[in-house]
Amino acid sequence: LGAASMFSVHAFAKADCKAYPKNEWMSEADAKAKILAQGYTINKFKVDGNCYEIYGKNKEGKKVEIYYDAKTLEPVKSEIQK
Repeated sequence: LGAASMFSVHAFAKADCKAYPKNEWMSEADAKAKILAQGYTINKFKVDGNCYEIYGKNKEGKKVEIYYDAKTLEPVKSEIQK
């Protein structure tokens, strides 16, 4: 049972981001800069479907997984490791 809870981050379901034409997406460089400016560290940044997704840490140093709208960079879904 304890092992299952350790892997809960990997079971995190995909976010349902709105689909926009790629030319309307915020550039990856701008997206990364804005996320970093919010106090996050980024260990991994990737495109997942119609979302930008990061794995990193928040200001408190807790691990996070966050899906962002690729056009507006609004968070769509997030998980913070406890």
